[in-house]
Amino acid sequence: MSKQVETVTGPIAPEAMGKTLIHEHFIFGYPGFQGDSTLGPFNHEKAVEAGIAAAEKMMSHGVKTVVDPTPNECGRNPEVLKEISQRSGLQIICATGFYYEGEGAPPYFKFRASLGSAEQEISEMFMKEIKDGIGQTNIKPGIIKLASSKDVITDYEKMFFRAAAKAQQETGITVLTHTQEGTMGPEQAQLLVELGADPSSIVIGHMCGNTDPAYHKRTLETGVNIALDRFGLQGMVGAPFDQQRIKLLLELLAEGYEDQIMLSHDSITMWLGRPPVIPAAAEAGVANWHPTYIFEQVIPQLQQAGATEDQLSKLFLENPKKLFAGLAVTV
Repeated sequence: MSKQVETVTGPIAPEAMGKTLIHEHFIFGYPGFQGDSTLGPFNHEKAVEAGIAAAEKMMSHGVKTVVDPTPNECGRNPEVLKEISQRSGLQIICATGFYYEGEGAPPYFKFRASLGSAEQEISEMFMKEIKDGIGQTNIKPGIIKLASSKDVITDYEKMFFRAAAKAQQETGITVLTHTQEGTMGPEQAQLLVELGADPSSIVIGHMCGNTDPAYHKRTLETGVNIALDRFGLQGMVGAPFDQQRIKLLLELLAEGYEDQIMLSHDSITMWLGRPPVIPAAAEAGVANWHPTYIFEQVIPQLQQAGATEDQLSKLFLENPKKLFAGLAVTV
């Protein structure tokens, strides 16, 4: 393989990724957190220390690489990620991209869209960061992050999909997506492929918000990869419980889709702004939402149900490597 994977400490070969979690956040904030800085100021050292602690826990389970797909407006901070990586030894891949319209920060590009310049400017942003690095950091993103709304890919969101497909055609960068509440997975995949994106370099995220096997098969049949990446997050934002996710995964493995699936948690190590106060009624829903839960609780259940070591190796080693190398899967 000649393609390189950009991490926050520089490029590596896909073969060097090792055991990979495809979707975890070291820091994340909903847009607007910047305005709550009086009571929720950002503490760089605390963010780094919390990130190092999380990294060490993941590494204790053999994890070598983590993809942090925090969107640009949700507190993406490549310098924090670089320090976490340098001090822990964990390889981290960061993103360029924006969140979905309802929980993102659309006024900026909506205003620019009214002037007729937004889509070109989004393309320019992607290409500048991919080629030269983010801001003045010289840190290059390894993925483009895209997102869509519940039951629809809005016109605002489609600007980013078109710009991402174009950037991927020019650079070969991997595309990773957010689907909202178990919707639009097949539609995201179809749109990106129709726009000329390479399905082997696409992973459709948060697919475990929907446990209907037909929904997953429609997505997988386009040739893209999928991520069941909210393990540990129970009964929130439409996500089902983990037993349903495990049942779904086992069915997909039994039907031969093991070469197109990756797992993760979508965990958040540190919230930007003031940390959320979880109501007592919701505490059980996040009790297992941390970046080692899969290794401690899910994998033993998969093994007991008959998942093979070869299949598990593909979920964490081979499939992420192929995703970033752009190696197609025959479907």
